Amino acid sequence: MAMERTSENLARNLRALRDARGLSQQQIARLAGVPRATWTHLESGSGNPTLSVLLRVASSLQTTVEELLGAPRQEARLVKRASLSSRTKGNVRIERVLPDSLPGLIIERMEFPGDGVLVGVPHTPGTREYLTCESGTLELVTVGSVWTLEARDVLVFRGDQKHTYRNKGDKPLVAFSIVVLAPGGI
Repeated sequence: MAMERTSENLARNLRALRDARGLSQQQIARLAGVPRATWTHLESGSGNPTLSVLLRVASSLQTTVEELLGAPRQEARLVKRASLSSRTKGNVRIERVLPDSLPGLIIERMEFPGDGVLVGVPHTPGTREYLTCESGTLELVTVGSVWTLEARDVLVFRGDQKHTYRNKGDKPLVAFSIVVLAPGGI
């Protein structure tokens, strides 16, 4: 049963990857260095390839053997806002923007009430933060500097130092923080 599922996965993945690249079976078989009949058998689920053939096929599609044999990936996935994690720190609501973790990257949406303040926590040495103000006027205070961001401005700063975010207005403010952690620092 597991072998049948693996053959089905391989067949579906090969068809999807070849179609995504706009190649015929003849073209991709030539790129992989295998006979077209071999490729046809693989895509039908009736092939029993050697490791050498799998490696050539994976290389021709610029993917891994694991990707070829694994369960086919979904083409798209809708994630409702309510299912994204969020937290409140002081009077600021912080929401994850993406449902999946990306190694070395933190992306968050911050909602500040009027006059809201958030004290940031310094990240690991070498970290950079990209801060963009979506609406309102945001002030960022770092060691020795004060920066004022208007809507759509972006500030790049060292995220490994003390920093404080402040809504300079009396209306709600939305900002996004993209933190690029230094290698080895999560």
